[in-house]
Amino acid sequence: MKVLDLQCAQHHVFEGWFGSEDDYQSQLTRGLLNCPMCGDANVSKKLSAPRLNLNATEAADNATPTSPSLQDVANLEPAQLQAALLKMVRHLVANTEDVGNSFPEEARKMHYGEAEARNIRGHATPEETEGLIDEGIAVMPLPLPDVLKEPLQ
Repeated sequence: MKVLDLQCAQHHVFEGWFGSEDDYQSQLTRGLLNCPMCGDANVSKKLSAPRLNLNATEAADNATPTSPSLQDVANLEPAQLQAALLKMVRHLVANTEDVGNSFPEEARKMHYGEAEARNIRGHATPEETEGLIDEGIAVMPLPLPDVLKEPLQ
């Protein structure tokens, strides 16, 4: 298994896992590689060094899960911040129901007890979002590139 550092033309950095160099070249040639942040198909390999994780078991045993502080997040490198954002967005997509353009109606139904409360996401215009907020309905606009709404291959 080869793990390659890849970068799109917009300078988003991400990892790609391939069976071999030929597998990477084949996927690149066939246009199957896209940036997970923006969907850009102009992807290239970055210079990277192999990493041997010889103490992985020991490190995992000694790790204590903690929530990062605001200072910790502010000190992240851009690639680490991007990875954290991708992880959060994937968690959000996996744990919400996409109600599409009926988001404002579904949010109102849940708020007023006409529908069972559940985690939803969807589309709303700025005006619809403002109306929901004015009614006291907690919503958070989060623009997601379409590529992040799809399962990873």
